Amino acid sequence: MSDPTMTPSEPVRMTDDEALEFAEQVFDVARRGDAVMLDKLLEKGLTPNLRNHKGDTLLMLASYHGHQDAVQVLLKHQADPEIRNDNGQSPVAGAAFKGDMAVVKLLIEGGADVEGASADGRTALMMAAMFNRTEIVDYLISKGANPHVRDAKGVTPLAAAQTMGAADTAAQLSKLAD
Repeated sequence: MSDPTMTPSEPVRMTDDEALEFAEQVFDVARRGDAVMLDKLLEKGLTPNLRNHKGDTLLMLASYHGHQDAVQVLLKHQADPEIRNDNGQSPVAGAAFKGDMAVVKLLIEGGADVEGASADGRTALMMAAMFNRTEIVDYLISKGANPHVRDAKGVTPLAAAQTMGAADTAAQLSKLAD
């Protein structure tokens, strides 16, 4: 039964606690990768760049957890792939860390800066190199990532790979150093 005093054009009023609970449910939808539900929520006006208490956007959560369909839906609704979380991490760096090539490609094709760095200067290429993600290293370089870039401490992707014991990416990047 509907409330006769409320017209369909009036917004639903929530308490702060209800709003926080709803927001947590929305972030869980992104974490789970429920692309259909995300699409419905975004079509109804949910901001695609909603951030949680850690600064993670819906796109960051979907990317980090490897949900390609959810990433596509968020990008379709203009989610910004350049928004960093409170630790300065970007969605593409998170996907590179996790080794998710498909999500890395979606983000780069969706407008993520291939050279975008966190506050400490680390790029997605550095994350891929550190964690021995050879396919992602090749892809990022093919899209214009600089294999000689340096982070805030002067560390290159090659040095990062060597420090982390990532033998395959270290060998891969050594060939480019010559």
